[in-house]
Amino acid sequence: MGSFALLLCLGLVHCTAAGERLNEGDSVAEPSKEGELAQAQKLQVKFNLRSSTNPEDKGCSLSIGQDKCLEDCKFNLTAKTFLIIHGWTMSGMFENWLGNMVAALQAREKDANVVVVDWLTLAHQLYTDAVNHTKVVGMDVARLLNWLQGKQFFHLENVHLIGYSLGAHVAGYAGNYAHGTIGRITGLDPAGPMFEGVEPNRRLSPDDADFVDVIHTFTKETLGISIGIQMPVGHIDVYPNGGDFQPGCGLSDVLGAIAYGSIGEVVKCEHERSVHLFVDSLVNQDKQSFAFQCTDSSRFRKGICLSCRKNRCNSIGYNAKKMRNKRNSKMYLKTRSDMPFKVYHYQMKMHIFSYKSLGETEPTFSVTLHGTDGDTLPLPLEVLEQIGLNSTNPFLVYTEGDIGDLLKIKLTWEGSSQSWYSLWRELKSFWYQTEKSSKELQIRRIRVKSGETQQKLTFCAEDPQLTNISPGKDLWFVKCRDGWETKNRTRLVLNQL
Repeated sequence: MGSFALLLCLGLVHCTAAGERLNEGDSVAEPSKEGELAQAQKLQVKFNLRSSTNPEDKGCSLSIGQDKCLEDCKFNLTAKTFLIIHGWTMSGMFENWLGNMVAALQAREKDANVVVVDWLTLAHQLYTDAVNHTKVVGMDVARLLNWLQGKQFFHLENVHLIGYSLGAHVAGYAGNYAHGTIGRITGLDPAGPMFEGVEPNRRLSPDDADFVDVIHTFTKETLGISIGIQMPVGHIDVYPNGGDFQPGCGLSDVLGAIAYGSIGEVVKCEHERSVHLFVDSLVNQDKQSFAFQCTDSSRFRKGICLSCRKNRCNSIGYNAKKMRNKRNSKMYLKTRSDMPFKVYHYQMKMHIFSYKSLGETEPTFSVTLHGTDGDTLPLPLEVLEQIGLNSTNPFLVYTEGDIGDLLKIKLTWEGSSQSWYSLWRELKSFWYQTEKSSKELQIRRIRVKSGETQQKLTFCAEDPQLTNISPGKDLWFVKCRDGWETKNRTRLVLNQL
């Protein structure tokens, strides 16, 4: 299935001369006859200024060197200018997301120029050929920007290029060849094949604009290839849900797609999620998603990286803040499966003081959070490593809704994780008549940190005399009263003397 998806999406079954690229002096075509001239004109890159939210409206065409076009199209030289650059296409037509992004930008920045870079005829080819055209298209975008810079009041710092898939690398080339420094480039899941691991001047890189932010949503590797680039290529690189799995694009969707013959839609789901996250950041201003700097996805999933100190957190998408001193900074977050994508992250540190007859048991915990604005369903605590005994164990949990101020926590020991191996151990345990109830952990407090508010709270066992938990049982925790922790820690020490 993975092989089929790659062949479908990349066209690599026909790959030849994959390493060949166009040089700066090369042109798309060198016509010598009328038919070739018509073909060359057909292959030209087009710049369409959109003023209508109607997806059927193709916009007003800008032509490099034609000043009258700026007047006729009502191009605002003093305003922000957005250039949206699509990627490789199998259909030869604009995809639905492009119209949604145009409308979202127009609603958010009402005076801005929103220009669609149309290179469909060059993108609707074998993937390798489309890759080899990205440099030419990027140089054409740079030519447009260089021409506009000759106009009074137009400033390159007000330009924001937004490139999806191959379009992200087109934006990189444009930034490389523009005279001056482009204000911002946003790469939406930049394409991986033929770009992974290559030198910066042959792909999107932090050198291409004053601020380069990137959202990676499809970095799963199949047959040694990832459709979205895995390596960080911006000042900040955001990996939602680790960058390799997006909620709503899971196994059930794959099986359904196979049944209906639409596997391409499943592959597209994760790759295109980067676009929808960016659109979400434009239209849901009151529900901004935050990402947190972390060395890798595993550490983030342990709940270790929820700090905002020294610019370690940032909004994603349109609202991302420029960070001059950062480069290739990896950031992570969890999201919902659809808009609004925002979730609320919590770090939970659970100190296990002692245990009884635990043996080889792997506890499976869940927590239920009770807040001033609502309660959650049981949220699983993902155990990436073995539970540490007589130590503090960090976990990451997140809620899809805002529960307000956290008041109480219910910790539930669901039982042992249900792998075949653990099931065998449970059966063996039963045969040897080991009582499940004899297994206990002592947990007296849980420390909580909110990623979104950075607030830190300590929750203590609701009943100081009941701090043990066993399979199938619950423990309730409430905010520690002043002096409660110190008093009970002292009591425990005295009892042990």
